[in-house]
Amino acid sequence: MPRTLELDDGSGSIPALGFVLYKVAPEETERVVAAGLEAGYRLIDGAEFYGNEAALGAALAQAVDDGIDREALTVTSKFWGDPEQTPEAARRAFDASERALGTRIDVYMIHWPRPARERYVDVWRELVELQRGGRVRTIGVSNFTEQHVQRLIDETGVAPAINQVESHPWLPQHALRAFHAQHGIITQAWSPLGRARVLQDSTIGQIAGRHGVSPAQAVIRWHLQLGGALIPKSTHPHRLAENRDVEGFSLTDDDMAQIAALETGERTGTHPDDRQ
Repeated sequence: MPRTLELDDGSGSIPALGFVLYKVAPEETERVVAAGLEAGYRLIDGAEFYGNEAALGAALAQAVDDGIDREALTVTSKFWGDPEQTPEAARRAFDASERALGTRIDVYMIHWPRPARERYVDVWRELVELQRGGRVRTIGVSNFTEQHVQRLIDETGVAPAINQVESHPWLPQHALRAFHAQHGIITQAWSPLGRARVLQDSTIGQIAGRHGVSPAQAVIRWHLQLGGALIPKSTHPHRLAENRDVEGFSLTDDDMAQIAALETGERTGTHPDDRQ
């Protein structure tokens, strides 16, 4: 069973492997969540921007009715910050997401720093107050660079427990991961499979073949052996189950070295400094 990672803020732990609801249509969300929970996932990554939080809330309510322990689940939401990135807008967005979900938010994040607006530190202070007030278990950020995170620490004294960033074999983010480790921050990878493009790489295919697993399983195992967390996406029940079935093998040092050689710095998404 995939392991859990302790949060440095003392609020407990999160599963290392979850799944994300990005670009899952509201009418598909309940089915996907049910399939994910059936496969054994206990971390569900949601966001205001995804537009499906009400459907996620309905799926969670049904799951609890069916006997799943709500205390065992980690539910994430994020503040989008557009058109307005202010503390007041963050508080309104948090309240709206909580109402839509119909349950508590376990992890709340700033979705993008939007650095040109110069407001992310003020928004972070609002998230700190939400946590101190008991409204949310833990707080984090998404798409923050080392410089953005350092500024949060310098100006508020509070480091995010999690930074969710694009990371895959082409973009492993080793320097950022090392910075996170110094500050007790969990690196949580979005687009961990490179939007499936990485899976076409012949090296990944050869490594997967040697272990008798799929390319996706090989890359997911790589993430876990780096020591971080990840949130792959699938809307297909069999792939959700397959992506979680990664505990029966380990990548060798040679496998890890071969995957390390694939690093190009190529992104499949937006650079944090470019989102304003």
